[in-house]
Amino acid sequence: MMNEKIRKRIYFSQLKYWEVAEKVGISNSRLSVWLRTPLNEERKARVMKAIDELNEQSAK
Repeated sequence: MMNEKIRKRIYFSQLKYWEVAEKVGISNSRLSVWLRTPLNEERKARVMKAIDELNEQSAK
């Protein structure tokens, strides 16, 4: 499965794909497309940063 590490981080952070997509600034369907193909480093960094920021927000 493509981008398994990112998918697991989203799952174990108890986030929804739409939340991550919104934080990245893309649509939910666009995030799904991104996760079906190998991500370039820029997109991977954007998604990981969004997950980190959402985790920080939920920890407060």
